[in-house]
Amino acid sequence: MIRVLLAEDQAMVRGALSALLGLESDIEVVGAAADGEAAWRELQRLAPDVLVTDIEMPGLTGLELAQRVRRHELPIKVVIVTTFARPGFLRRALDAGVSGYLLKDAPAEQLAEALRRVHRGGRAIDPQLALEAWSDADPLNDRERQVLRLAGEGLPASEIAGRLGLSHGTVRNYLSEAIGKLGAGNRIEAYRIARQKGWL
Repeated sequence: MIRVLLAEDQAMVRGALSALLGLESDIEVVGAAADGEAAWRELQRLAPDVLVTDIEMPGLTGLELAQRVRRHELPIKVVIVTTFARPGFLRRALDAGVSGYLLKDAPAEQLAEALRRVHRGGRAIDPQLALEAWSDADPLNDRERQVLRLAGEGLPASEIAGRLGLSHGTVRNYLSEAIGKLGAGNRIEAYRIARQKGWL
């Protein structure tokens, strides 16, 4: 029996995934969580075989959950099921140790098959997305990504500096590097491009 924990902030999607997987004789949904922090607590409490998670959730994102699972060396496979068909997200997911990455508009039977493959130690990645991911490399480093994300939320450079413990000049340098690498005219355009590509 493959024991699965679901992490999905939309109740209807969470219920649909649970009902779908409940039809499989070899898969048991042992728990469900509506946000990342709750999912992290349930992971430790229930110790499922597989975590099925969305990317964007309150608290912790699916990618941050995957990173925690890896950092704490938990014997749990992570499968992301998302609407984000963006190569940048897939690359970051693979870097975080994710074993599966499927799109929500994929046929339902693909999910159960993906869980079986991942449980056996394999990988289940949307093939078209995998091709795109390796042809479109993320040019940003972690600091540039952090600074650009905060700038895109409307924070001025002085506040970004305070949050990240950097000097005002360093923040401006990171922003100008990110803008240059993305070929953007300003920080807002750079943020938009990076979001679109899945690099933030």
